[in-house]
Amino acid sequence: MYSSDQLFFLLSGLFFLALVFTLLVNSVFMRFFRTFGIRENAPVMVRWNASSTPAFGGIGFFIVFLFAIAVYNVVFPTEQDPFQPELLGLLAATGLGFLMGLADDAYNTRPLLKFLTQVGCGAVLLATNTGITLFHVPVLDGTLTILWVVGMMNAINMLDNMDAITTLVSLAILIAALTVQLTTRSAADVNTVLMISMCGALGGFLFFNWHPSKMYMGDTGSQFLGVLLAYVGIRYFWNGTSLDGAVEPWRQICITLVVFILPLADTTTVTINRMAKGRSPFIGGKDHTTHHLSYAGLTDAQVAMVFGGIGLISAFLGFIALRYIPVWKSWHTLLYAGYGLLVFGSLFGLTRSRRIDRPL
Repeated sequence: MYSSDQLFFLLSGLFFLALVFTLLVNSVFMRFFRTFGIRENAPVMVRWNASSTPAFGGIGFFIVFLFAIAVYNVVFPTEQDPFQPELLGLLAATGLGFLMGLADDAYNTRPLLKFLTQVGCGAVLLATNTGITLFHVPVLDGTLTILWVVGMMNAINMLDNMDAITTLVSLAILIAALTVQLTTRSAADVNTVLMISMCGALGGFLFFNWHPSKMYMGDTGSQFLGVLLAYVGIRYFWNGTSLDGAVEPWRQICITLVVFILPLADTTTVTINRMAKGRSPFIGGKDHTTHHLSYAGLTDAQVAMVFGGIGLISAFLGFIALRYIPVWKSWHTLLYAGYGLLVFGSLFGLTRSRRIDRPL
């Protein structure tokens, strides 16, 4: 339908349109809705920055997401069925996550309701043909899919603990998936349009979210992104195949571990440390891996750049594993697992180091 040059300019224009739109809509929100998402007296809300900052960045994400779906159906009307189950499931699951996050930002919902909604998001994806196929046993694969979606929604939410961190990590994951999509599959695909649009939206939001942050994404953004990134992880990494289409479980596990190492490492570290002290992992605190990098002497901007750099390295390694390794061997598993353990061990060890002066 389009030449390669036309497709390039079309997708590039879509990226910049999403970026500019996010800048404009967030500027409007900053002008008229300065108190949305601020819950200073909430017992579980512990912010790294003491200043009160509105949390409505996720609203712009969801608007861009819906716009991207509409644009795809107009620009590529004959490429794919707009009512395919996977797309409808993604729309329903992200919508459910968005609404739950919106309610949480506005009213501070109960944890049980939040958890059940997250399970519902995973069930919706699973019911619409988006599920992990690692064991090829429906019960095991279905359980892993639900755990993955719930875990990613909580991991992205917990990672949103310092300016620009979640934005940069999410961008890196989307870039990893986008490079796989553009080099191994059709560029005229709804997922291409969605991921490029969301990269633009995150880029526009980063202008407001960079330190010192003028805006947070809030649960509205983190829950929506959690579902979207869980979907991306299932489609491009959990179910990633070799160049000849072979399914190799260790390849799938290692690539997913590497690409998602930062949210997984931070959540695992915080959970271990809090449980060791007899605290609930879900009660906020200034004990994340990002915070300990700050305690070690880095500025907030430098912490963001460190996480962004690790995220891009991880994205590059994930792309290499899917694009340039035709047959997965044991030493590939050792290398990729070793990288994941190195990142996790470094961040976890930083939180246990006695040489770092931490505030009481």
